Amino acid sequence: MPGGVMERSSTEVLSSIIGDIYDCVLNPDGWAGVMTRITEAVDAAYTTIALASTDGNHGRFAAQSPWDPERMRALQDDYDFDTIPGLKAAVVGDVDTPVATLSQMNEAELQQTPFFQNWAKPQGLREGCITKFVHTSDRIGLMGCTTRATRAVISAEDQRFLALLSPHLRRASLIGDLLDQTRVTANLYRQALDHLAVPVVLTGANGAILHANGAAERMFSAQGPILSRKGLLQVQNPAVARALLDTIATAASADASLGARGIGLPISAPGLPPAVAYVLPLTEGTARAVFRPACAAVFVSTTTSASPLPEAVLTTLFDLTPAEARVLLRIGSGLSTSKSALSLGIGENTLKTHLNRIFAKTGTRRQADLVKLVSDIGTPLAAQLG
Repeated sequence: MPGGVMERSSTEVLSSIIGDIYDCVLNPDGWAGVMTRITEAVDAAYTTIALASTDGNHGRFAAQSPWDPERMRALQDDYDFDTIPGLKAAVVGDVDTPVATLSQMNEAELQQTPFFQNWAKPQGLREGCITKFVHTSDRIGLMGCTTRATRAVISAEDQRFLALLSPHLRRASLIGDLLDQTRVTANLYRQALDHLAVPVVLTGANGAILHANGAAERMFSAQGPILSRKGLLQVQNPAVARALLDTIATAASADASLGARGIGLPISAPGLPPAVAYVLPLTEGTARAVFRPACAAVFVSTTTSASPLPEAVLTTLFDLTPAEARVLLRIGSGLSTSKSALSLGIGENTLKTHLNRIFAKTGTRRQADLVKLVSDIGTPLAAQLG
């Protein structure tokens, strides 16, 4: 691949694209430009981003880099999850894990598919790489890069780059959903936040409350799920309180360092209706800098459908891999190691390896500690584990 993706996807380029992704929260028209930048970074033909209902087989592109509009309409109308090679594997696979078409089948098999013969080949295309960046109870978010026939197969380095972008796409799209009805644009002052129905709190790097809109103030008065204590933003759920402050501190330092942590933090106390916090960095030199000197904006959603899946909660809180999150869910529900391994289809030795990593990441030592940990987190884990 000319120049190599490592050269083009330097730390500076990655950070710049991530900054543009977060600016799309305030300006959704910027998504097409972000897709173009990703296309260039991985030497693709085009890139799309889509949000689809979990109830249907067809999705609609939210944005894309330039490509033949008639061909793109045909792609959406004539093909679905079952007929696009590699798409189903990405949909049922782990979030933030890119799936390249030629990792699912060899080239000869791909070239025999109707999709390749009728759609990809006539346009001089080779393969795709699809990343699932959102998976909630009602929606799936997918980003897809498609390459030309003239370039090499999608490499592990290409996939690593796309995996690094994925959690930032998730944070930006989920926060953007909260602003869908009342859009705050970069040319408005922070008073515009007061017209939002969704609670928003602007904070300093240490969680100090610099501004709270009316909806957030009402939550403070109701004593939850967010609280104002000695001028600092707090939450009722003690298992999440430190994670929220850590995420705010990280958001103050750099966009790129946030990663998957701090996306959809479950902040309601055990037994109460679900509430989820999303942290948006307010970096200098970006469209979001209109809200400076605040370093972070914390958005609170109480919409049940916005609640992240249990595995996503655990990966967010403790920086677990998807496999480790699945193990923690089983062990946290009280299952033995043997029954957990059986339910996951893995060996006990593999499960114990995951357990050791989970202990290290969660600061626990025994399985009983993990049961208490999951219990303390409460909603939205309780529904699945009950």
